[in-house]
Amino acid sequence: MDVLSDAIAAVRTGRPSSNRVRMTGSWCARLPAYDGAGFHVVLKGGCWLLPDGGAPVSLSAGDAVLLPHGTGHVLADSPPDAAAVKRAVPFERRLNEAPPRELPGGRGEVEVLCGTYRLDRSRVHPLMAELPQVLHLPNRVGSHPELHAAIDLLGRELDAQRPGSCIAVPSLLDLFLVYMIRSWMSESTAGIWPAVLSDPVTAAALRALHSDPAAPWTIARLAAEAGVSRPTLARRFTALVGSPPMTYLTWWRLTLAAALLRDTPDPLAAVARRVGYATPFAFSHAFKREFGVTPGRYRESIEG
Repeated sequence: MDVLSDAIAAVRTGRPSSNRVRMTGSWCARLPAYDGAGFHVVLKGGCWLLPDGGAPVSLSAGDAVLLPHGTGHVLADSPPDAAAVKRAVPFERRLNEAPPRELPGGRGEVEVLCGTYRLDRSRVHPLMAELPQVLHLPNRVGSHPELHAAIDLLGRELDAQRPGSCIAVPSLLDLFLVYMIRSWMSESTAGIWPAVLSDPVTAAALRALHSDPAAPWTIARLAAEAGVSRPTLARRFTALVGSPPMTYLTWWRLTLAAALLRDTPDPLAAVARRVGYATPFAFSHAFKREFGVTPGRYRESIEG
């Protein structure tokens, strides 16, 4: 696994959900804050997004927007002012309404693919944590071809009920999430993690740790993997990531363990081995120090 894949997998729960919504005329709908991530893809026409506490964002056909922290927001046909926001109807009501008919002389039809990803925010990787409240990627010619190919495929799957669409659509939505974050990383000039993963030494160390977190890593072995001296690795890794390599490894092992306790029925001894602890006792001690509860209690709290 690479860092981005691991960062997403650690917080993802369940399957993404989506709805294709058509609106026309004058409209304004509110989507409340959500304990996950929301997204919109404008398939036809244009609209405006107003995030809670933020500035309006104009969306055109082909634009994609991700709200990775589940920020509440308003979607509207025109730049929403305070009065329009107060009149906004719940988005669920729009989903239950019959598809609108475009009236002569009225505003054109808008078609938007809206959806959510379910996320467990109890243990968010710092890469995910530093994503902006609103990640807007306009439909510019020649930009982000993979993302726009996924959007095109999504549109085609949604145009007709094709055989296998129940598998294809969630899989394409997973691709969409990866491509959105990857596109942000390629364009970000202020984010920490794009800089982390573009540094050859730190990136090599992180690839090694994420490829085999259970390995008996030492700073010397990790420095050899990165092709530098131990002091060089420690200095560059700590400066960019914000913690020393072995501290990050412990954090990641326990984060991975929490996901395994949440998503699998594996016994504690098996979870301990998968994340690099020789005995269940050593694993339980480290887990309780990090989470405040034993692994068994943690699993019980999730299942309850």
